[in-house]
Formats: sequence, C-alpha cells, structure tokens
Amino acid sequence: MTTIKKVKWKPGTMIYPIPVAMVSCGTSVKDANIITIAWTGTMSSNPPYCYIGVRKSRYSYDIIRKTGEFVINLTSTKLVRAADWCGVKSGRDHAKFKEMKLTPTPSSAVAAPMILESPISIECRVKQMLELGSHDVFIAEVLAIHADERYLDKKTGALHLSKAGLVAYSHGQYYELGRNLGKFGFSVKKKK
Repeated sequence: MTTIKKVKWKPGTMIYPIPVAMVSCGTSVKDANIITIAWTGTMSSNPPYCYIGVRKSRYSYDIIRKTGEFVINLTSTKLVRAADWCGVKSGRDHAKFKEMKLTPTPSSAVAAPMILESPISIECRVKQMLELGSHDVFIAEVLAIHADERYLDKKTGALHLSKAGLVAYSHGQYYELGRNLGKFGFSVKKKK
C-alpha cells in the first residue's frame, strides 16, 4: 500500500487548471482593448452570472470600471500566443487588436467588441464589484453568448466545443484540453 504524504504550503492560488480568457473592453471597436484573464468563472447558471478578477494597476481595470461592460472571449490553441502577449503587454502602450491581427467585432448587447477569432464570446454587464486585495472582482450578468458556427452541429444545433482546441492555464503553463474522461453523471448512470 502506498503512503500518501502532503506538504503544507502557505495559502495561495492553487485552484488549477483555469480557463485562459481574452477579455475585450472599451466603448467601441475603435477604442477597444484586450486583457488576458485567468481569474474567471461561472457564479450562477440561472440567471447566468460570471466573474473576472482584475488588478487595479491594469489598463483595462479603469475601462471596465467606468463602462461596466466586457466580453469574455475563450482562447483556443490558435489564439494562445495572442492571449499570452495580451497578458504581458499593456493597452497603454499597444493597440492589441491591431498588433495581434485580431478582429474586433461589434457585440449585440454591450459596447465592448468581441474577438471574431474566438470560438466563444460572452457579453457581460457588471452588477457588482468587490475589492479583495491584489485583484478586484467584477461580478457580471451574462447578456449574450456568440459561438463560432464551425462548432455547431447542423442537424441538432448542439455545440461541440471540444473541437475548438480550448486552452487551460495551470501553474504558469498553457495546456490544450484533451481526452474526454466521461460525461456529467457517468459515475451513477445505470448500465443498459
């Protein structure tokens, strides 16, 4: 029998893997910026709410705080270089859409544009902001979701997001999501 031993570490950020999201913000396609966010997730499914955590020092922080809107754009393997670059460069000094050759596309419910190349874009309106230390959390209502039609089943309308090559971030590294291990509820499903 193998003995498992754990080593105690100081409290920190060890909830991994997490999504890699390029969050677009601004009041129009012309003044749009992109910030790469790893601190993001779902908070409620009905009604749909999500959150992003942003450092106050980031250029996009004031944009999101003032406009109260943003778009979460999921990252695929084709976008991982742009996502990393947008995470280390500042919108104060760079036109990120232009420099990364990304296409800002008007959203349907918010002024901030979507990233056309992203497989999923989630339009959000801030409902609450929490000041929590290194990052402030913007809690937002999901107003609209836009999916790349290449991942939609033409017959059933089902979204096959597993084909998009989504990327996760874990302890300083990017990973492409891979092998399916089971469908929700598989552990209790009765055999036929």
